[in-house]
Amino acid sequence: MTTARKSAPERPFARRKASLFPAVIGCDEVGRGALCGPVMVAAVWFEPQCLPKGVLGRLDDSKKLTREEREALYPLIMGCARVAFAARSARAIDLFGIRTMTLDAMRAAIRRLAMDAPVRIDGVDVPRGLSGDAMAVVRGDGKVPQIAAASILAKVMRDRLMARLAMRHSGYAWDRNAGYGTAAHRDAILRLGSTGHHRRSFGDLFSSLAAPPEPAEIG
Repeated sequence: MTTARKSAPERPFARRKASLFPAVIGCDEVGRGALCGPVMVAAVWFEPQCLPKGVLGRLDDSKKLTREEREALYPLIMGCARVAFAARSARAIDLFGIRTMTLDAMRAAIRRLAMDAPVRIDGVDVPRGLSGDAMAVVRGDGKVPQIAAASILAKVMRDRLMARLAMRHSGYAWDRNAGYGTAAHRDAILRLGSTGHHRRSFGDLFSSLAAPPEPAEIG
């Protein structure tokens, strides 16, 4: 009895369709929903037809790729694209809010490219202050290859940062959960407390840590 071979996952950007994708700046973020660490943004420009063979067809939403796939694509994209990064810290997020800081980082990354090119941003918001053709694209990492590339680069950059922070703050397993609210991470916060990298404005978990203990019953 033969076993059916598992087919490779279908990616949204086939090489034969490269001419259909214009040269734009794609922008995306990672870390927006994490409990700690920065929100990280990448802005990426390239001409899809000029990518090395095989790269375009491997691009996708970073969440749909394995860590190994993202790490393999990182140097390939960096070697053929114009790229800029920006991040905003947990402290800034607590002070000004995650939406405001995400848009602020997007605006900064796009401006760092210093290019007069159309801009496509994943999501529903366009940062204020961008001149020219700037448009939000819902689920853009499956529609615009530059957004998919930005998603991958931002994810790799942030994961590496969280792995370095994990070496200084053992017990939270940031090298594995990247600061997201996994059960193990939430349990570690309850056991060890929070750090300066945690977003204390996020969720009831941090509110419970800050609240005084309830008095014990007498009698």
